[in-house]
Amino acid sequence: MSSFVNHRESSSATVDEATTKDSVTYYKITVIVGSVQWEVYHRYSDFVELHDRLVADHGVVKELLPPKKVIRNKTPKFVGKRREALNDYLKNVFKYLRLTMPTEFAHFLDFHLYDIFFLLQDLAKRLFLEGDMLLQNENSHTFSPVEMPCPPTETRDKMCDFSHILDYCSQINALTIEGSYDKLGTSTIVPNELPFDLVPFKSLMHLKIIGVPMACIQSKWKKLTQVNFASNNIEQIDWAIKLVPGLKTLGLTSNRLTELCDISCLHELRALNLGMNNFSICDNWHAKIGNIVKLNLSQNKVSSLQGFSRLFSLESLDLGCNLVEDVEEVQHICKLPCLEYLWLTANPVASSIDYRVQVIEQFNGRMTELCLDNEKASERELDTARVLQALRTVKEGKTPDFLQNNYASHSFSKS
Repeated sequence: MSSFVNHRESSSATVDEATTKDSVTYYKITVIVGSVQWEVYHRYSDFVELHDRLVADHGVVKELLPPKKVIRNKTPKFVGKRREALNDYLKNVFKYLRLTMPTEFAHFLDFHLYDIFFLLQDLAKRLFLEGDMLLQNENSHTFSPVEMPCPPTETRDKMCDFSHILDYCSQINALTIEGSYDKLGTSTIVPNELPFDLVPFKSLMHLKIIGVPMACIQSKWKKLTQVNFASNNIEQIDWAIKLVPGLKTLGLTSNRLTELCDISCLHELRALNLGMNNFSICDNWHAKIGNIVKLNLSQNKVSSLQGFSRLFSLESLDLGCNLVEDVEEVQHICKLPCLEYLWLTANPVASSIDYRVQVIEQFNGRMTELCLDNEKASERELDTARVLQALRTVKEGKTPDFLQNNYASHSFSKS
């Protein structure tokens, strides 16, 4: 971001070009503040309007602005001379107002779009006027990395005081941060290269970060319970996850994850969404994710279910659109005591004959509780599953339950 208050001496504004669009002449102004640069386009009438306000309120000499010309003011020669005159005018005014930089002049040069001090002044003023209404009417609030609060210098206008932003941010419960790698407007600023802190958001409970690199975030959020890091090109989960110890729901869909690190430090985590990543091996996940209740691994490359065999708190497992081929893989999860919802749709195994019955049968006494691919077993499927179960039992050299019950009911006493 630009910081004019820190780079006054290395700042400038020049009128570089004149362009015509729809018979209207615009003058391109290039603003440079330190290493940041942007462009602004204004008509001559905009200069006149600005000049009138600067003369009235800030002591700028009235004769400083080049005069109007009604006749033949569209000729290239005249436009070129006017550009040079406006350039001299802007340089003189910029030098004269460098220390005070009044709001109207800052807005004319788009400082409120690219400079942190003036951008936050505008935001503070808006929140002073509308903050209470926004907090009442909006469930979630969206910022870009450019707008993330950091304290500017003091201002004489109480409406533009930074405390209004802090007060507003401290009451926000849900926050969305939308990043971008595109340059901001006509400037050289790239939002996703800007570091920011989330400390002001003291009441935050739901955080959604879209398209922002994790390296930008500098901040422990004890109240935060839901985080969505979808579509951020994340290749691994790093130490930063420890900053949200109270997390209950973590979304990481549409990233580039291939393996899961140890996130057992998140003792409150119950729902984990890892859909649309690149997972293929999921070994010993019970040691990595603790007492997880809901796990989404849809649209990955998982072929074996062995790594989920000790997730004893698991109630829901979504493995749709993976690479599971062998129905016997279900043996690894069929004894999980809480598992009620299972998705295997769009796996190779789902195209096999009697796929649903073969899966349901492996859950034995809990087969009536299982909801497979959004559908519980029908009576016909249950009957078929019980037959398969009996055949499996006989194959293992045991007596099926219904035969054991039959023998017991026809036993005789020797007395």
